[in-house]
Formats: sequence, structure tokens, C-alpha cells
Amino acid sequence: MAATDTLKSGASADGLRRLLLDNGALTALIVLVIAMSALSGDFLTTDNLLNVGVQAAVTAILAFGVTFVIVSAGIDLSVGSVAALSATVLAWSATSHGVPVLIAVLLAVVTGIAAGLVNGFLIAYGKLPPFIATLAMLSVARGLSLVISEGSPIAFPDSVSHLGDTLGGWLPVPVLVMVVMGLIAAFVLGRTYIGRSMYAIGGNEEAARLSGLRVKKQKLAIYAFSGVFAAVAGVVLAARLSSAQPQAADGYELDAIAAVVIGGASLAGGTGKASGTLIGALILAVLRNGLNLLNVSAFWQQVVIGVVIALAVLLDTLRRKAGATPVAAGAGGPGGKGRQAATYGLAAVVTVAIVGATSFLHNGSSSTANPKVGLSLSTLNNPFFVQIRAGAQAEAKKLGVDLTVTDAQNDASQQANQLQNFTSSSLGAIIVNPVDSDAASNSVKAADKAKIPVIAVDRGVNKASVDALVASDNVAGGELAAKTIGEKLGGKGKIVILQGQAGTSAARERAEGFANGLKAYPGIQVVAQQPADFDRTKGLDVMSNLLQAHPDVQGVIAANDEMALGAIKALGSKAGKSVSVVGFDGTPDGLNAVKDGTLYASVAQQPSQLGKIAVDNALKALQGKKVEETIKVPVKVVTKENVAGFTG
Repeated sequence: MAATDTLKSGASADGLRRLLLDNGALTALIVLVIAMSALSGDFLTTDNLLNVGVQAAVTAILAFGVTFVIVSAGIDLSVGSVAALSATVLAWSATSHGVPVLIAVLLAVVTGIAAGLVNGFLIAYGKLPPFIATLAMLSVARGLSLVISEGSPIAFPDSVSHLGDTLGGWLPVPVLVMVVMGLIAAFVLGRTYIGRSMYAIGGNEEAARLSGLRVKKQKLAIYAFSGVFAAVAGVVLAARLSSAQPQAADGYELDAIAAVVIGGASLAGGTGKASGTLIGALILAVLRNGLNLLNVSAFWQQVVIGVVIALAVLLDTLRRKAGATPVAAGAGGPGGKGRQAATYGLAAVVTVAIVGATSFLHNGSSSTANPKVGLSLSTLNNPFFVQIRAGAQAEAKKLGVDLTVTDAQNDASQQANQLQNFTSSSLGAIIVNPVDSDAASNSVKAADKAKIPVIAVDRGVNKASVDALVASDNVAGGELAAKTIGEKLGGKGKIVILQGQAGTSAARERAEGFANGLKAYPGIQVVAQQPADFDRTKGLDVMSNLLQAHPDVQGVIAANDEMALGAIKALGSKAGKSVSVVGFDGTPDGLNAVKDGTLYASVAQQPSQLGKIAVDNALKALQGKKVEETIKVPVKVVTKENVAGFTG
């Protein structure tokens, strides 16, 4: 009897081990949900779980298309750019050219198909490696998106923007679209001839060709499918942001590939399924959502996600060594399908039971006495915004405010996710420094609906109501920069302008100010204008290139100090002598360059003051006190003459 019990126990342990190995991604998702529920009382709410679904939607839809490619042993690095291009085509044709919305949607889908067919043709008939072909399309599609939009967001038609809304006031449409596209992907992989062809090509392309498969034509279709899913993802993303952003979905191809790999597919091809991809996308969304709620730095979030991807590949290796069942759709019979459904059902029951138990940890717990405020910054990869954070944190500490800071990394979609997380958690007020003034509108409307005060800092929010705007005037600052260079050059000379990141409101407004200010100096000739993305390294490279064509340039206006410092490096000994450089922001490095004489002037915005005043007004609004609709922090031209007395 004891021996029998021992055998049964061993068999059960072996069965559990096999179950966990065969469903590694699902196991990881369950563990993550349980852990986040235990660590954060804000995670396990209906609103937040719907947030997770919305935040997973775009990545999941892209990843379903990438699943087709990876199963066939290919790779598609272009899906993020194709998504942006498809959305831009839709908005451009419907808004700027009056094309009926239905036809505009079809044009967007056709754009995705065309991009996929070009990828497939280059790979199947041009014999280019998939990595190279799709890398080229990544650049081409992103460039075309910028060309069509002229670097500025294009408002989305209202009828299509409803894709970012909810059904019945609670079910987000992006989640519904994700489910539908997932079912389509599962059907294609498991029930169609082309789906079986994908597995055959991925398993052994030469054997597939010898068995009669038209491999080249199948590859055309596979990449075209990927393009269709990318187009749908782009439309859903743009609908969430109420505008087609030319820089949207930048880097999303890596998230999509990660979701497929985490979901159990092999980059070597031959294995993978839609349900695994969905689980992979949910794991990434749960991670980002939970880490936001736990106030983990965005920089560390990238580290954590990288570790998760590495662990997923390691688990796949262990699974194969242990002889676990290959993750291939349609590989099993009806019994296999039934076991899979039973596994998912059992997982759901176990998760609900454990999560329900952990929720008692948060019941009755008293909330902190300190008021909670969330601050979403467009980026922390820029000293100006780092100073805003420093000013906000210092004031929050002084006032006893619990401040949560997030970094959107210049991604309007990521910022929308962060604002959603703020809205669904127990924050009393929100401060937002928008990546784009149009793209932040839907998220701010949701916060307004939840009766959460919103303070905008540095940039306003269009088509939405905020309690206060704390900002310098970018246009006025641009005009001051133009006036400063005009007076320095005596009203005549050749200059170049280094523009900010295409598509951002700050870049547009400062460029507008430069243009307005230079009208008063007809003798000033702008010989070149090029974007350097607010980045010092790009400022160096762009200025070095421009000097080859315009070695006699006498002045430079840069849309921020970082680009100005890069230009100074490129100019070398000319900086501050034969060439005058004017920057923007008044960052510490910029002010040091002004002291040294290499930077003639910086239009200083006093960023730490922006952060301080934003926190002050957020606390006032949270307490129900009256705040001014607009609080202007004056800009100031800082030169060598007055830099010593400037405090920032």
C-alpha cells in the first residue's frame, strides 16, 4: 500500500512538473498576477485589470502577426513602423483629403499589406535575410510616416476614434479587437492550409519545398498577414490617442517579438500558438502596470522585462530538454484540445482562489495620511525634465506629499498607459507633462471623469480640461532665441536651426517661435533646418554634416541645450568666436557652457520652478482650493553677463 502511494505521489509530482513545463508562460502569468495582487492593493480592481487588457492590446495584435513570421522561422522588425504608417495614411486621407472613412480604413489595411508584400518579396525572391529586409522596411515606413504627416500628429476621424472608447461604459474596444484578432490568428494557425504551411516551413524549409509547398508564395502571404495585423494595431493605437502620431509604436516590434517568445514560440521556427502569444503580451502588460503601481523606476522596468525575456527563453530550453510537448497549434487531436482547455480552466480557478485570498491582505488597511500625487514626465533622458522632477520631489518632500514619478520615454502610448494606471489607483491628483498635447487628451478626460484633479506642466493638453497649466511659453521663448541671435549677428548672416523631435508639441512650438522672431531680421538667412531629436549626440552628428555643406555659417539656434552642446562640439574652436550658438532650457550643462563662452546664450525656463509650482497647485486642487487656470513661469535669456546671478 505504501509503495502504491509512493508511486502515485511520484506520478503526481511528475505530472505537475510536466504541466508547469508545458505551460511555462501561463505559470509565469499566474505567479505575476498573484505577486502584484499581494504587493499592491490597487492592482486587483476591475478598472485596473481592464487597463492591463487595454495596455496589452496593441502589443498583442502586433505579436499575433509576428507569430506567423516566427513560426515560419522568419523575423519582422518593421511592424511598429508599419503600424504608424498605416494610421498616418488613414488620418491623412480621411482628414486632409476628405476620403470617406471606410475607404480610408481600407487604405490603411492595404498599406499594411503592401509593406508586408514588399518584405516577403525581398526575402523570398530577393534572397535577403529577413532581419535585413524588415530592418530596411522599418526605416522606410517610419520615414514615409514622417513625410506624409510632415512630422506633426494628424487628428483621427471621430468615427474611427471610437475604437479607443468602451462598449456599455465598461468594456474597452481595444480589448475586444485584441480578442477578435487573436481568434483570427488561432484559426489561421490551427485550421488553414497556410497555417500548416507556416509550421512546415519553420520546421524544415527544404523538406517543405520538396514535399510540394510553394515556399516563396507562402512567404509572401505570411509577411502580408503580418502587415495586416500591424495595420490594425496602428489604427487601434491611434484611436486611443485620438491622433496619428508619426513616431507612434517606436520600438514596439521588440515588445511584439518578446511576447511571441515569452509565449513559448521558438525563434528557430516550427512552434508557437496564438494563445501563448496573448499570454506573453499580458505578461508584459502586467509587469509594466504592476511596476508603475509600485513606483518602480522606468529604467529598472526595462531591466526587469529584459530578465523576463531571458528567463522565458531559458524555460523553453529546459522544456525541450525535459521532453515537454512542443507548442504547436493544431498538433494535437481533440483530446489535446480538451486537455489544453482544461489546463486553462484550472489555471483560472487557481488564480482566482489565490488572488481572492491575497486580497484580504489589503482589506481594512489604512491608507497613508500623506496625499498622493502622480507625475508623468514625457522623458527623463533630458536634463530639463530631470530638473522638473527634482523641483517636484523637493517640494513634495517639503509639503508631505507622496509623489509617484513615471517616465513615458517620449512614447505617447506609454504615457497614456501610465495616466490610466494613475486614474485607476488611489492617487488624489495627477501632474502630466505631455509627450504630445493631443495624444494626452483621452487619458486626461478619463481622469476628469474620475474626479481626479489634473495639472499640466510645461505643455498643455488639447481637447481636455485641466485644473491648471504651469508652463513657460515655448513660442515666446523661440522668439526670444531668434531675437538674441539676430541682435548678436547685427541683423544679417547665415544660421542653421537644430529642431527638436519631430511630432512633439515642444518642437513645433519652438520652431514656430524661431520663425516668428526671424521675420524681424530679413538679413538673417536660414541655410538649413534639421531635426536632432533633442539629443546631444545627434546634435553633434547633424551639425558636423551641415558644416560640410555650410562651412561659413555664423550662427546656430538649437531647440534645447543638449543639441546646442552637441553643435558646440562639432564647431570646435569656432564656437563662441566666429559662430554664436543659442540654446534653450537653461540646463546646468548649458549654463556652464554660457559661463565658458562657448554657448552665447540659453533661453532659460527655470524647470525646477515648473516642478515646484506644479506640485503646489496639485495639492491645492486636491484639497479643493481654487487654482489659477494658467500659471506662467517667465523665460529669461541668460548670457555671460547675467549667468552668475541666475538661480534656475
